Amino acid sequence: MKFKTCSLLVCLTLGGYSSLSWSNDRFSTDLYSLNVKTHVDGLVNPWSLAFLPEGGILVTERPGRLRLIEAGVLRERPIEGVPDVAASGQGGLLDLALHPDFEENRWLYLSFSDRTAEGLTTRVIRARYQDGRLTDHEDIFEALPRSSGGRHFGGRLLFDRAGYLYLSVGDRGEMDRAQDLADHAGSIIRLHDDGRIPDDNPFVDNPQAKPEIYSWGHRNPQGLVLHPETGDIWSHEHGPRGGDEINRIQASLNYGWPKATHGINYTGFSISPHQTLPGMESPLLYWTPSIAPSGMTFYTGDDFPEWQGQLLSGALSHRLVSRVSIDSAENPESVVEVEQMLKGLGRRIRDIRQDAEGRLWLLTDESPGRVMSIHLND
Repeated sequence: MKFKTCSLLVCLTLGGYSSLSWSNDRFSTDLYSLNVKTHVDGLVNPWSLAFLPEGGILVTERPGRLRLIEAGVLRERPIEGVPDVAASGQGGLLDLALHPDFEENRWLYLSFSDRTAEGLTTRVIRARYQDGRLTDHEDIFEALPRSSGGRHFGGRLLFDRAGYLYLSVGDRGEMDRAQDLADHAGSIIRLHDDGRIPDDNPFVDNPQAKPEIYSWGHRNPQGLVLHPETGDIWSHEHGPRGGDEINRIQASLNYGWPKATHGINYTGFSISPHQTLPGMESPLLYWTPSIAPSGMTFYTGDDFPEWQGQLLSGALSHRLVSRVSIDSAENPESVVEVEQMLKGLGRRIRDIRQDAEGRLWLLTDESPGRVMSIHLND
C-alpha cells in the first residue's frame, strides 16, 4: 500500500485554503434562536471529523487528504501517511475514529474506498498519529467480494463501550447482496480493535456466512452512534426514493433491504411489495421522501437542554438537520421526527458531531466545504 506525502504542486494548491474567524449565520428553530458559525472554509468534500484530546480537529476530505485544524486555523499541509484512496463516485477517504485509548496508544482508524484489479471495496486501516503524520500502518478490514461501481461504500466507524469496532458497509448498488451472508455488502461489521473477529459474533460458527457480520439487510448506512444511556448502537441509512431509515442495531438481525422497504426505485417502479416482513426488523423511523441522512449524534450537551437525549442527523439532499425525539431509553420504539432545522443554510450537511464540551459541529459536503459550529444566539 502506498502512503501520501505532500508534493510541491499539491502544497502550493492547498495554499488557497482559508480559515474564517467566526463568520455567523442566524436561524430560528422551534425552541431556540441559533448562530451557525463558520470556522474553516475551502475544504474539498469533507466527510468526517474527530476531536483530538490535546486540542485540534482532524477532518477527512473525500479526495484523499486528512487535515488538521489548530486554534481555529487549517494547517496548510495535509497529514502525511494517508493511504492512497480510490476517489471514485461516492468513494474516497471517508470516516475516521480515535481508539478509546488514543491518548496512550495514538491509534487512528480510517475507512476509505480502495481499488485493485478485482474492483472497488471499503477498507479500514489503523495508524499511529503523532506530530502531523501517520506511521505503523496496519490493515484492519477489507469488505469482500470486491465489485465495480462507485456507490454505497458505507464507511462509518464506531467504537462501543466494550472497545469493539463497528463499520457500516453499503450494498455497493447491488441490492440483492444485502441478503447474502456470504457477502460483506449491506452489513454492519464488528471487530476487535486490531481487526480480529470476536468469538461471540453472531455468524462466527456459520460456514455459509462472513464471520465479521453483526447485522445485515442494510442499503447504505451513513450514521452510527451509541445511545448515551444504554450504549446500544443506532444507525440510519439511505433508502432509494423514500425509505431512509433509523434503526437500533442488534446482533444477527436482518433489517430487510431490499425484501422489505418503504422506498421505490428511482425509475418510479416498485422494489418490493412489502414494507414489513416476518423475521425482518422494521425501522424505528423512516423518511419518505428521502432526506439522504448523513452523520448523526445523540445530543447530551448543556447549551440546548430541550434537545437532551434527542438524535440530531445531518441531511444531504434536503440540506438540513433533523431533530428526532425518543420517548425514553427504555422505550426506543417511540421515535418521532419533531423538527427539520437549518434549511436556510442551504448546504449539504455531511456530518454532525458533539465535542467533549458539548458543542455541536457540522461539516458541509461541498467544494468549498465548511467546518461550522452551532451556538445559542446571543
